[in-house]
Amino acid sequence: MTSINIIKERIGWKRAIPSILLVSNTFVWYIVIYLIFSNVINELGLFEAEKMILFTLYFIGIAVSAILGSQFFQKTRVKLLHAWLLMDIAVTPLLVTVPSNGLLTNVFALLLGFSIGIGLPSCLSYFADSTKIENRGLVGGITWSIIGFMVLFFVIIANIIKIWEIVTALTVWRVFGGICFAFLSRQHKESGDQKPSYLELIHKRDVWLYLFPWIMFSLINFAELPILERVFGTEVFIFVTFAEYVFAGIFAFVGGISADLVGRKRIVIIGFIMLGIEYAALSVFYDSPVVSYLFMVLDGITWGLFFSVFFMTIWGDLGEGYEKEKYYALGGLPFLLSNYISILVNPYVSVISPTAAFSFASFFLFLAVIPLMYAPETLPEKTMRDRELKEYIEKAKKKAKGK
Repeated sequence: MTSINIIKERIGWKRAIPSILLVSNTFVWYIVIYLIFSNVINELGLFEAEKMILFTLYFIGIAVSAILGSQFFQKTRVKLLHAWLLMDIAVTPLLVTVPSNGLLTNVFALLLGFSIGIGLPSCLSYFADSTKIENRGLVGGITWSIIGFMVLFFVIIANIIKIWEIVTALTVWRVFGGICFAFLSRQHKESGDQKPSYLELIHKRDVWLYLFPWIMFSLINFAELPILERVFGTEVFIFVTFAEYVFAGIFAFVGGISADLVGRKRIVIIGFIMLGIEYAALSVFYDSPVVSYLFMVLDGITWGLFFSVFFMTIWGDLGEGYEKEKYYALGGLPFLLSNYISILVNPYVSVISPTAAFSFASFFLFLAVIPLMYAPETLPEKTMRDRELKEYIEKAKKKAKGK
């Protein structure tokens, strides 16, 4: 408890709260809006090729805009973040018009993807610049705990109310985020850090030692989703997905605070080991209800750890002393584009052997641990030593008072 208290004392809530609100508002909006968009597209009665075009345009919009945003938003970050929030507020209500748009649906899919990706790198960079490296994990954990439970709330009410009502609720949610950010971001100072190029980033060994496992995780996890739905059955799969948001919400906080105490690298390695175990168990006992619940628990825990540490913290740590937009764009795109893998795999689910698919996933997830063994710890060793020293001093003071 002493270490936790030391972390709490050094958070700097005035700087952290605007970034917590911005990131949590953004990712709740992003996750729910994709779920609504994909449901609307699937209900239009289109041919598979037409659906594929719409989803492809959507993900192209995210990828291209994220790269462009990381290049230009860094110059006047806060002003452009305000403009981005206004853009999202304007685009969100258009979801209701998709069934009647006809050919314009293609334009909307591209526009929706663009409105998501253009500000995300700066949104995450704002978070990193508003937090200290020694407590970035905890703040990231708090943020994703909020996201996990809010997404669960929106998904539940989305199954109760009509589409125009949930879209209205999402628009109000985004307006709320925009207003809060406008009032709370006034004291934020623009970063004067060095400006790296993408060429510099892809030549950095440290970046690749974390990026390669993250890409592998994103590809494997989302490629397996259609197979998991087939194996579990739709009803069980939906229940497992809902429950995972709860576990992710809880363990995002646990993972974040643990990463600030023992380092990021250990938490990430633990996450990959748990993933390997869950898929190894599925490869042998995929038709067992017990294993499906084991998967639910371990996968939910892992997502919580990865969201707070791998997604939020490590890229900011690696970019310490630099403008972080490009770090977060590079680290964020595997996650942002990974749903596209599920769409590509889905038509072939019936011919894929679950045993082979889960064995393949387990092998490569264990393999992903190898580069992590050589990756540097991004939490400075001095920070951990200082924390241990302060913890020792506090314990010594308590013992002295007790005498």
